[in-house]
Amino acid sequence: MKVGIGSDHRGIQQRSWAGAAIRSCGAEPLDFGTHSTDSVDYPDIAVEVAKSVASGTCRFGVLICGTGIGVSIAANKVPGVRAAVCHDLHTAEMSRRHNDANVLCLPGDALNQQQLETIVKLWLETGFEGGRHARRVEKLRELDAKSGCCS
Repeated sequence: MKVGIGSDHRGIQQRSWAGAAIRSCGAEPLDFGTHSTDSVDYPDIAVEVAKSVASGTCRFGVLICGTGIGVSIAANKVPGVRAAVCHDLHTAEMSRRHNDANVLCLPGDALNQQQLETIVKLWLETGFEGGRHARRVEKLRELDAKSGCCS
């Protein structure tokens, strides 16, 4: 399984931690950068990771910026992507169980290495419950189809 990873300049170190956590789950991280501390525009990287998930090149994506919010907004512009900002174990687990999130967005400024690695591992290992949640996720897919912006 491939997992696309990306970050802006504020999440370079945290992206390396995420990559290690992904490998420890038996998956292969596919790194979309950035590889410099020079300022970059997070939407550019977030969209590339999101497209890799939407196209099926990657099963999941992990994005990191200072708060996780900017990359989440950008990734969610790509039809088929359900990006969730998760800042603890509960939000990570529920984003997978109930929302079938396929892109994990993390606040690099708020998590230490152990917290980040634990969240990534739990998120990758948690399955979607289906049931009543499947109906809701299907409605999200229908919204993507109605947006008419891309496909």
